[in-house]
Amino acid sequence: MRTTRDARAGAPGAASPRRRGDDRGLSTVEVVILAPVMILFILVLVAFGQLVDGRGAIDGAARDAARAGSIQKEHGTALSEARKAARADLADVCSGPVSVVQKSDGFDEKVDPFFTVEVSCEVRGLAMLGLDIPTRLEASFSSPLDPYRRSA
Repeated sequence: MRTTRDARAGAPGAASPRRRGDDRGLSTVEVVILAPVMILFILVLVAFGQLVDGRGAIDGAARDAARAGSIQKEHGTALSEARKAARADLADVCSGPVSVVQKSDGFDEKVDPFFTVEVSCEVRGLAMLGLDIPTRLEASFSSPLDPYRRSA
């Protein structure tokens, strides 16, 4: 004959008795394992965010450099102003020197009616994670030579 105690323990659907200390420390182990993974994931997101921001800044600097050069009267002044505009735009984005190279032929609207520049520089990006992956970004932009250019 079964006792009441035996009937409760062996009855279908009855919860089996658990020891009180079975799950101790489990949360600590989860935090120790998952915290570094989550921190690394956040750092990777920040690094790629800097790359995206750098791409936008390089594109904007190329546009500004081409426009600054296209409104000048002389070729030397045009290239100087283009470099000045690009460096001002990229002062807090690039970790190295900013390169501005003219890609158009000459500075005469009869030869080439556009002033085209290519801007490039190293962006911080993944270097903040300790990864030595070169992140040199470049962009080019063309601006029509202004027929009413400044008289120097």
